[in-house]
Amino acid sequence: MNYGASLSPDATAFAHLVDDGGYPRAVQRFLRGWRASSSRDVELPIVGPVTRVIHSADGHWLACEVAPEGGTRSQIWVVTTDPDDRDARRVDIWPPDAPEGTAELIGWDGTQVAAILTGDDGVGSSCLIDPATGDTTVLDRRSAGRLVDSWAGASLVRVGPRGYRELIMLWGQREIALLPFDPGSTTDAGVILDDHQPRRMRSGLEGETALIEPAKNYPLGSSEGYVRALIRSENGASHARLMEVTVTAEGVSYHVVAERPGYELDEFVVSDDLSTVAMLWNIDGCSELQILEYADETLSEPIPLPGMVASELSISAGGSMVAMTVQGPSLPPTVELVDPRTREWERIDRQPSLGPLTGTPTLERITARDGLELNAWLYRPDREPIGAMIFLHGGPEGQARPDYNEFYPRLLEAGIAVLTPNVRGSGGFGRAFMHADDRELRFAAIDDVADCVRYLVERGHARADRIACSGWSYGGYLTQAALTFHPELFAAGISICGMSDLNTFYRNTEPWIAAAAHPKYGHPVADRDLLERLSPLVRAPALTAPLLLVHGAHDTNVPVGESEQMYDALRALGRTVELLMFDDDGHEIVKRENRAVLGEAMTKWLLAAFAG
Repeated sequence: MNYGASLSPDATAFAHLVDDGGYPRAVQRFLRGWRASSSRDVELPIVGPVTRVIHSADGHWLACEVAPEGGTRSQIWVVTTDPDDRDARRVDIWPPDAPEGTAELIGWDGTQVAAILTGDDGVGSSCLIDPATGDTTVLDRRSAGRLVDSWAGASLVRVGPRGYRELIMLWGQREIALLPFDPGSTTDAGVILDDHQPRRMRSGLEGETALIEPAKNYPLGSSEGYVRALIRSENGASHARLMEVTVTAEGVSYHVVAERPGYELDEFVVSDDLSTVAMLWNIDGCSELQILEYADETLSEPIPLPGMVASELSISAGGSMVAMTVQGPSLPPTVELVDPRTREWERIDRQPSLGPLTGTPTLERITARDGLELNAWLYRPDREPIGAMIFLHGGPEGQARPDYNEFYPRLLEAGIAVLTPNVRGSGGFGRAFMHADDRELRFAAIDDVADCVRYLVERGHARADRIACSGWSYGGYLTQAALTFHPELFAAGISICGMSDLNTFYRNTEPWIAAAAHPKYGHPVADRDLLERLSPLVRAPALTAPLLLVHGAHDTNVPVGESEQMYDALRALGRTVELLMFDDDGHEIVKRENRAVLGEAMTKWLLAAFAG
């Protein structure tokens, strides 16, 4: 599988991630010139998955985010784009007397790596790092602060907990709020626009290599002092849209650039010459690609995609090429390139990505007991199903989409139908739906899972005694909760990296995760009783279905103790329970060999449960 592409500024090459065995790695591929059609593995002296790769602003460097041994904490390494230069250097350097935290790769500001370094105290330092010397400039330091973009002396920083996030601009000595206060809205992505010359350190005309002067820093209050940014925001609306903000000495103005009533803007990218904006819209979980000519804000007709879901946009400096990851039930993730003006796709792989495939699922509408409509995708086996599995996504702000999943084909072949619902709290359906499971409302989200069981039975997709529940991360928690709040409905359960006790989760997770979680789950002090009532571990005696617990030993998002304590409690109660531990993986379980073991274990667990 190929995904996570970063185009070179001149559109002659791109780098991307490859998952074809072991941990995912970075590969650099050449499209033009004498190296055309050749590739180079990016060699790093660290064992673990590469989770992101980004070209530098001048096209000279590749920055890679790596998670040692598949854990949650990451490092940042850089290499040059010269395939003959095999030197790799780590740029996130921690003080000798401080425990090592995690480094998140954000992008580039000119020729400096933009990153967030977060220590054990949960305080994030938004930094610019010189890849050649390692010299670090701290732009901002705060708990729950996340650098989003940096350019020419201005920075965008995301602040606030989950579901209540906004962007501020740091410019000179000032910290500037970009939008009016709108509690419950999320403003979480943005790009600073430089009106005075292209953002790249090279000419915006692709194919040229002449160096130009670095972007000027116009101080706030000067006659030319203003900064524009494009941002994604729900502020003042029910769904995320694209907005432009302009910051001057006199204040901030803003206007809506693009929106689709009733649908979310997933992501966007801007070419460095400011000519072209590529946008992905979320239409009931499917993706739609649209191009905006930024000069006059003209929107094109959507460009048909080669798959049902697209993500991870990248655009060349002059806007002549857009790269993205495209996938679907019958298409493993693959990098695709399109010319936004001719609307023609460029074939880069003679052989498509490989992996087990499924047919196209159907979009289902499920009415919850309180009348709320839920969206779900149903995968049916080719024969009469022997049972069904409900699979719950993480987040809870994640979304079940018709994307690629390597576990479903094995289950469908075994005759097990799969339903992937978006219970309340899921993303992609507007802010009201996403907040519908906050705190005390989470009991209703647990009931949504029970209502999915009712839907499967009433529509004849499964027998009432042949339905299982499974999920990953928050979905693992929700699986355990459904099995303890509605034990009579389930024949089996599979919880992957899920929380079993929300109070112990708060105590043991990464500090920055805990700090952001309380608007969703409840406060660890003020809402301790609520968290206890919502915790499956407290209700373990009610659980009767066989439960498979799965965890990566290096998981620090949801520490492994969450699965271990539920395993111990169920063993003491004499229940059927197993714990599958991956010693060389973390929260995502990214190693291909481990995922193959997990897929086989899931199928065997459900077949055994449905055999009775």
